[in-house]
Amino acid sequence: MIIETVGLAKEFTVYRRKGRLRRERRVVSAVGGVDLRVERGELLGYIGPNGAGKSTTLKMLTGVLTPSGGSVRVCGLEPVPQRSRLARRIGVVFGQRSQLWWDLPLADSFALLRHVYRVPAAEHAARLAGCRKLLDLDEFLDMPVRQLSLGQRMRGELTAALLHGPEVLFLDEPTIGLDVISKQAVRGFLAELGGRGDTTIVLTTHDLADIEKLCRRLVVIDHGRVVHDGSLAELHASHGSRRSVVVDLDAPWPDGLVPVGATVTAIEAEGRRVTLTLTGATAGEVVAQLAGAVALRDLSVREPDIDEVVARLYSASR
Repeated sequence: MIIETVGLAKEFTVYRRKGRLRRERRVVSAVGGVDLRVERGELLGYIGPNGAGKSTTLKMLTGVLTPSGGSVRVCGLEPVPQRSRLARRIGVVFGQRSQLWWDLPLADSFALLRHVYRVPAAEHAARLAGCRKLLDLDEFLDMPVRQLSLGQRMRGELTAALLHGPEVLFLDEPTIGLDVISKQAVRGFLAELGGRGDTTIVLTTHDLADIEKLCRRLVVIDHGRVVHDGSLAELHASHGSRRSVVVDLDAPWPDGLVPVGATVTAIEAEGRRVTLTLTGATAGEVVAQLAGAVALRDLSVREPDIDEVVARLYSASR
């Protein structure tokens, strides 16, 4: 087990002004007892609304924050008391923090990080060569970091986090603010990295397209507690996802036609285009029955929108 937490909790003490001379003390629970087990090589999506406790959890896993309760081990180490040892075995990309030197060329930052982590020259060169190829770094390696675009800088941050060969890579919003091309580059790189199975990746993001494209397992946290831990398919199944079958007809939709044995929650017609919203039925069932009942010109199946599903989950957990 590469990451294991039991009852992981974090509380903060805040003070609020009450009257002219008094302050009211209040304890706020940011993370309220998270149990999490992550196997080596997993690519885990860890999501939740703002203030849910995502970043606080990551900071406890990386040794930045001391837990208020529970236990946590990453790579077999306790993050806070063994932070120096852990730093050599994990990589971190936090959106608001940089490992790169602002005024130096990107290549010089990579060279300095080799010495910081005491990486043998041959290992460093091999890892850098792989990142240069997958992330197309060569065109801006000699540019100062301050002159890089946001997408170029993020590719540089990912490389910097991986040059020492970490066992776990923690990513906090790695595609935020990126253009479409840069997002595709970052997602493609993470998919390649995750597919190798030798680096565990924990990804937090508000861009649910990242989760759909990259993560087989999804942990959803709200109000500091885990409200879902499983696959995307399980999330859709347990929270009322609705697939739709959209058909274009050669003739008007017959009055009263509803596919037998399927749960069709809505039938909407716009001219000769009809949308059937489904629950509890496979699209194949519906398509087979429609093909025998009406003259079809075209047909498509729309998968449920993950944004809608997660929004319903957040609402249900309140």
